Amino acid sequence: MSYSEITPYIKELASLSDISNHIVPDMYTKHDVKRGLRDIDGNGVVAGLTEVSCIKAKKKDAKGNDIPCEGQLYYRGINVRDLVKGFVSDGRPGFEETVFLLLFSKLPTSDELKRFCEQLSSYRSLPPSFVRDMILKAPGKDMMNILSRSVLALYAYDDNPDDISTANILRQCLQLIAEFPLLAVYSYHSYQHYHKGQSLFIHHPKKELNTAENLLYILREDGQYTPLEAELLDLALVLHAEHGGGNNSTFTTHVVTSSGTDTYSAISAALGSLKGPRHGGANIKVMQMFDDMKANINIKDKNEVRDYLVRLLDKQAFDKSGLIYGMGHAVYSLSDPRADILRYYAEQLSVEKGLHDEFELYQTVEKMAPEIIAEKRKMYKGVSANVDFYSGMVYKMLGLPYELFTPIFAIARIAGWSAHRMEEIQNAGKIIRPAYINVKEENEYIPLQNR
Repeated sequence: MSYSEITPYIKELASLSDISNHIVPDMYTKHDVKRGLRDIDGNGVVAGLTEVSCIKAKKKDAKGNDIPCEGQLYYRGINVRDLVKGFVSDGRPGFEETVFLLLFSKLPTSDELKRFCEQLSSYRSLPPSFVRDMILKAPGKDMMNILSRSVLALYAYDDNPDDISTANILRQCLQLIAEFPLLAVYSYHSYQHYHKGQSLFIHHPKKELNTAENLLYILREDGQYTPLEAELLDLALVLHAEHGGGNNSTFTTHVVTSSGTDTYSAISAALGSLKGPRHGGANIKVMQMFDDMKANINIKDKNEVRDYLVRLLDKQAFDKSGLIYGMGHAVYSLSDPRADILRYYAEQLSVEKGLHDEFELYQTVEKMAPEIIAEKRKMYKGVSANVDFYSGMVYKMLGLPYELFTPIFAIARIAGWSAHRMEEIQNAGKIIRPAYINVKEENEYIPLQNR
């Protein structure tokens, strides 16, 4: 019997498990349970307080009613649109500045930013033999799994892993922020070599390069990249660094941190959440959906594109999930500011790469999809393109492999997780323990001989 074999007996036990589950959707309404921690209108149940970030998708009208508005995202009270405009207009990278802002609730001065970047650069390495022993000797097929495993393994190299003082947690978080690109890319190279038969190469990061530049440098065999490629990857990292605190992986960070456990365990748990296709894996689905579209229809014919989108919703195309991936968001309705920003810069890169026709296809789908969804589905709010819609296209134009799409999300989001971990440690003081309503009736115990 192989390690992964599902035996007939396991299938039999699984069927018993299915039969024993009598919880049906109506029961959530009966017991007033906010399924998925969301109310009937899709609003998240308030579970805590934060200063790290904020999402705005509604505003009050003259009568005091909530009405949808253009989406806004704030990092420590600063509009992300303004943050991006600031560093782009200066012609400099923004991710390191964003990390500083999220961690310390202020924009750094030039001197503070320089010193902070130098600190991150000094942490941009892994313990001796770590790559050989933890990555190359145990190659895996899923980069998020290897990333999570590697984070847990770093616990053993830390002389003070369980110290939850602010200074020690900050030290650990900064090290992980600096190390994540190395862990992700080296895991990918290991996978390519041992599972795909490709040549193995390991580039050491350069101290003078920022996070985005180093990621491209160590990923590519020739280490080459254009300024626009580095700028757009840096922008994508900024836009993925944090998102409102209520997302699944950030909530996971709060829940696990509240138990008083170590940083490595908390971040590994967050990675496990982000790995899920309902969270961090969505942009891969967008790319696969477009690949399927291009393989099966004439994408220059808008009628065929529209018919394909209808068939997606009718569960007759692609993965038959009934979803148009990249469209809609749990909070935003009229627009996702991250998608708005990425769209603008993605068009520039599409021109550089000779892929403007593909960019126009994305724009066509972005325009058609909300109209078709509104026709086919009962909606409680508007639908617009979310950040996953364009981030996958950006990553593809950058030549990034699908296997690294979600790890790159993690490379960015570790900044937000770190800020929330520190906030939870400093302010909460209680373990997060939700309540569940038991809906199973009491049963008498029957002796084994009488069953």
